[in-house]
Amino acid sequence: MSNIGIIIPERPRDIGNFMVGRLLPFHSKRMVGPFIFIDHMGPVAMNDHQNMDVGPHPHTGLSTLTFLFDGAVMHRDSLGTAVEITPGAVNWMTAGHGIVHSERTPERLRHVDKQMHGLQIWVALPKELEEMDPSFHHTEAAALPTWEHEGARYKLIAGEVMGRRSPVPVHSPLYMLEIHSVAGGEVRIGEQLYGEVGMYILQGGVREGHDCELLGPRQILVAKDPSLCSFTMTPDTTVYLFGGEPFPEERYIYWNFVATSQERLEAAKQRWRDQRFPAIAGEEGLVLMPEARG
Repeated sequence: MSNIGIIIPERPRDIGNFMVGRLLPFHSKRMVGPFIFIDHMGPVAMNDHQNMDVGPHPHTGLSTLTFLFDGAVMHRDSLGTAVEITPGAVNWMTAGHGIVHSERTPERLRHVDKQMHGLQIWVALPKELEEMDPSFHHTEAAALPTWEHEGARYKLIAGEVMGRRSPVPVHSPLYMLEIHSVAGGEVRIGEQLYGEVGMYILQGGVREGHDCELLGPRQILVAKDPSLCSFTMTPDTTVYLFGGEPFPEERYIYWNFVATSQERLEAAKQRWRDQRFPAIAGEEGLVLMPEARG
């Protein structure tokens, strides 16, 4: 019997001057553990006059996780942070009661041909922390735990699993784990997973069993039971296992805001309308909420 509870395909979404593949939320599966939002950016080739420019916009009630496969993004926020993220590193921004940030092509790349490819992820905060002070943490690629196990290479991007812990400062029990296999083969780690677990197939293919259908890239597989999670990877396959303990309360999402109540969402929306979020020094051109776009 299959342990796949649901398959979530990528759906195209326009986020301004950039197209992405939306994975979460999905109509029949809003969250996987504390993970509430996942966009797959690219891969896209941009010429010398095309750039990524997501202007100042707010967040509340969540942490963002940016992880690139190719390209670079300049992150600036209302805390005064100005950090360029490059492939393999992790930007972890906790919004708490409110933060504003922008994401743009770095100046050094704005007039040359370039590539962009990566994941943009939101992780909801526990109820008792959704009004915490905002913070930002950058982790270089070399600081992430990496190891090999039964012919596959593992990298722990965030959280704790398989006896390892990432230095990324998460706020609830969770994990995001990269697994890459050059030769292909079986992966059996279900007994070390917990909570809910999803698998995003970046490249290659996965079979749940020897006689099962081959499942390819650009989709999430959500397991019925994480303890039974085992699968076979075809050669040159990369997948991301993510999940953790789900929250007891429902989460509401509107635009860039996440909250445990509609009242908190409405308060955040009104604060942005009234321009009462903190500003980013040197940035202009605030992103409007969908309701205010003409």
